Amino acid sequence: MPSAYPRLLQPITLRGGAVLRNRALMGSMHTGLEEATAPPSEGGVRCSRPLTPGRTSQGEGWGHSLEKMGAFFAERARGGVGLMVTGGIAPNAAGRVAPFAATMASSSDARRHRTVTEMVGGAKIAMQLLHAGRYAYQPSAVAPSAKKAPIGWFTPHALSSAQVEATIGDFAAAAALAHEAGYDGVEVMGSEGYLINQFLNHRSDAWGGSFSNRMRLPVEIVRAADFILIFRLSMLDLVRDGSSWEEVVELAQAVGGGYKGAVEEAGATIINTGIGWHEARVWSGRDARVPTIATSVPRGGFAWVTQKLKGHGLSIPLVATNRINTPEVAEAVLASGQAGTVKPLA
Repeated sequence: MPSAYPRLLQPITLRGGAVLRNRALMGSMHTGLEEATAPPSEGGVRCSRPLTPGRTSQGEGWGHSLEKMGAFFAERARGGVGLMVTGGIAPNAAGRVAPFAATMASSSDARRHRTVTEMVGGAKIAMQLLHAGRYAYQPSAVAPSAKKAPIGWFTPHALSSAQVEATIGDFAAAAALAHEAGYDGVEVMGSEGYLINQFLNHRSDAWGGSFSNRMRLPVEIVRAADFILIFRLSMLDLVRDGSSWEEVVELAQAVGGGYKGAVEEAGATIINTGIGWHEARVWSGRDARVPTIATSVPRGGFAWVTQKLKGHGLSIPLVATNRINTPEVAEAVLASGQAGTVKPLA
């Protein structure tokens, strides 16, 4: 019988030859199962101190085997999704969202994650590489400049030019280790106000000033990977002095390949839509977040921005996102031409 969702369930071949069995992407969500230790909570806020060795919370304490994380993704793979993305995992210690949060920085990290990838069948799975920058809830936070985030606890240390280059190397190493661990690809977190977004700064060196300088960090990171690479692009920052639309397009073309010939041979495989920084409440002038995934947002309410980007000569799939949480909505988004693939997200 013909499918009720012919576009959603249509396979798609990515740059490099990888095939997704359908066009549904399960977006990243941090479950706490990624951590070597899972911090306890106080008053609904995740604490930055580690658990006492042997104690458990969402994870299983020191050096746990990641079996629960593997089971979580295996169940969703059985549900039929085409591509899944893990919660954010840092490429180095400075990029952790909190002390003892997950990293992919050593062969032992890669070996532990084999537990996850060996449990997942059918669907592809990518590891999200996330450097928290000034959003890190830890005193060793680093950022483009020594400016504390409005929602942060710590004033970050400003990265030197050499440290920026080392960070690019750490992303490349983390991607290689994810490959070693059996992941089908990585997603580079370039939205929601984390480190890559934070390069909207006042630096005067080769990593600041003009937009072409400020976007060097993500472009160089993308060039370093040689398998499925999703770039999570902030298409709407929703903060004062965020990227202009012209800058969003320029960065999309750069990471997607073909930007002045610079990354033709090493472009991203997929561009995923990111909506809003975590500090978007500051821009709104109200003591409340600008709603982006809440039920007050109409289903598929941000798909229009992905469609707007489609008209700028990109030859790779674009992922529409936020409140695409039924197959009917996903099929309608694809039928409208607003995206090449869709990310269901409640």
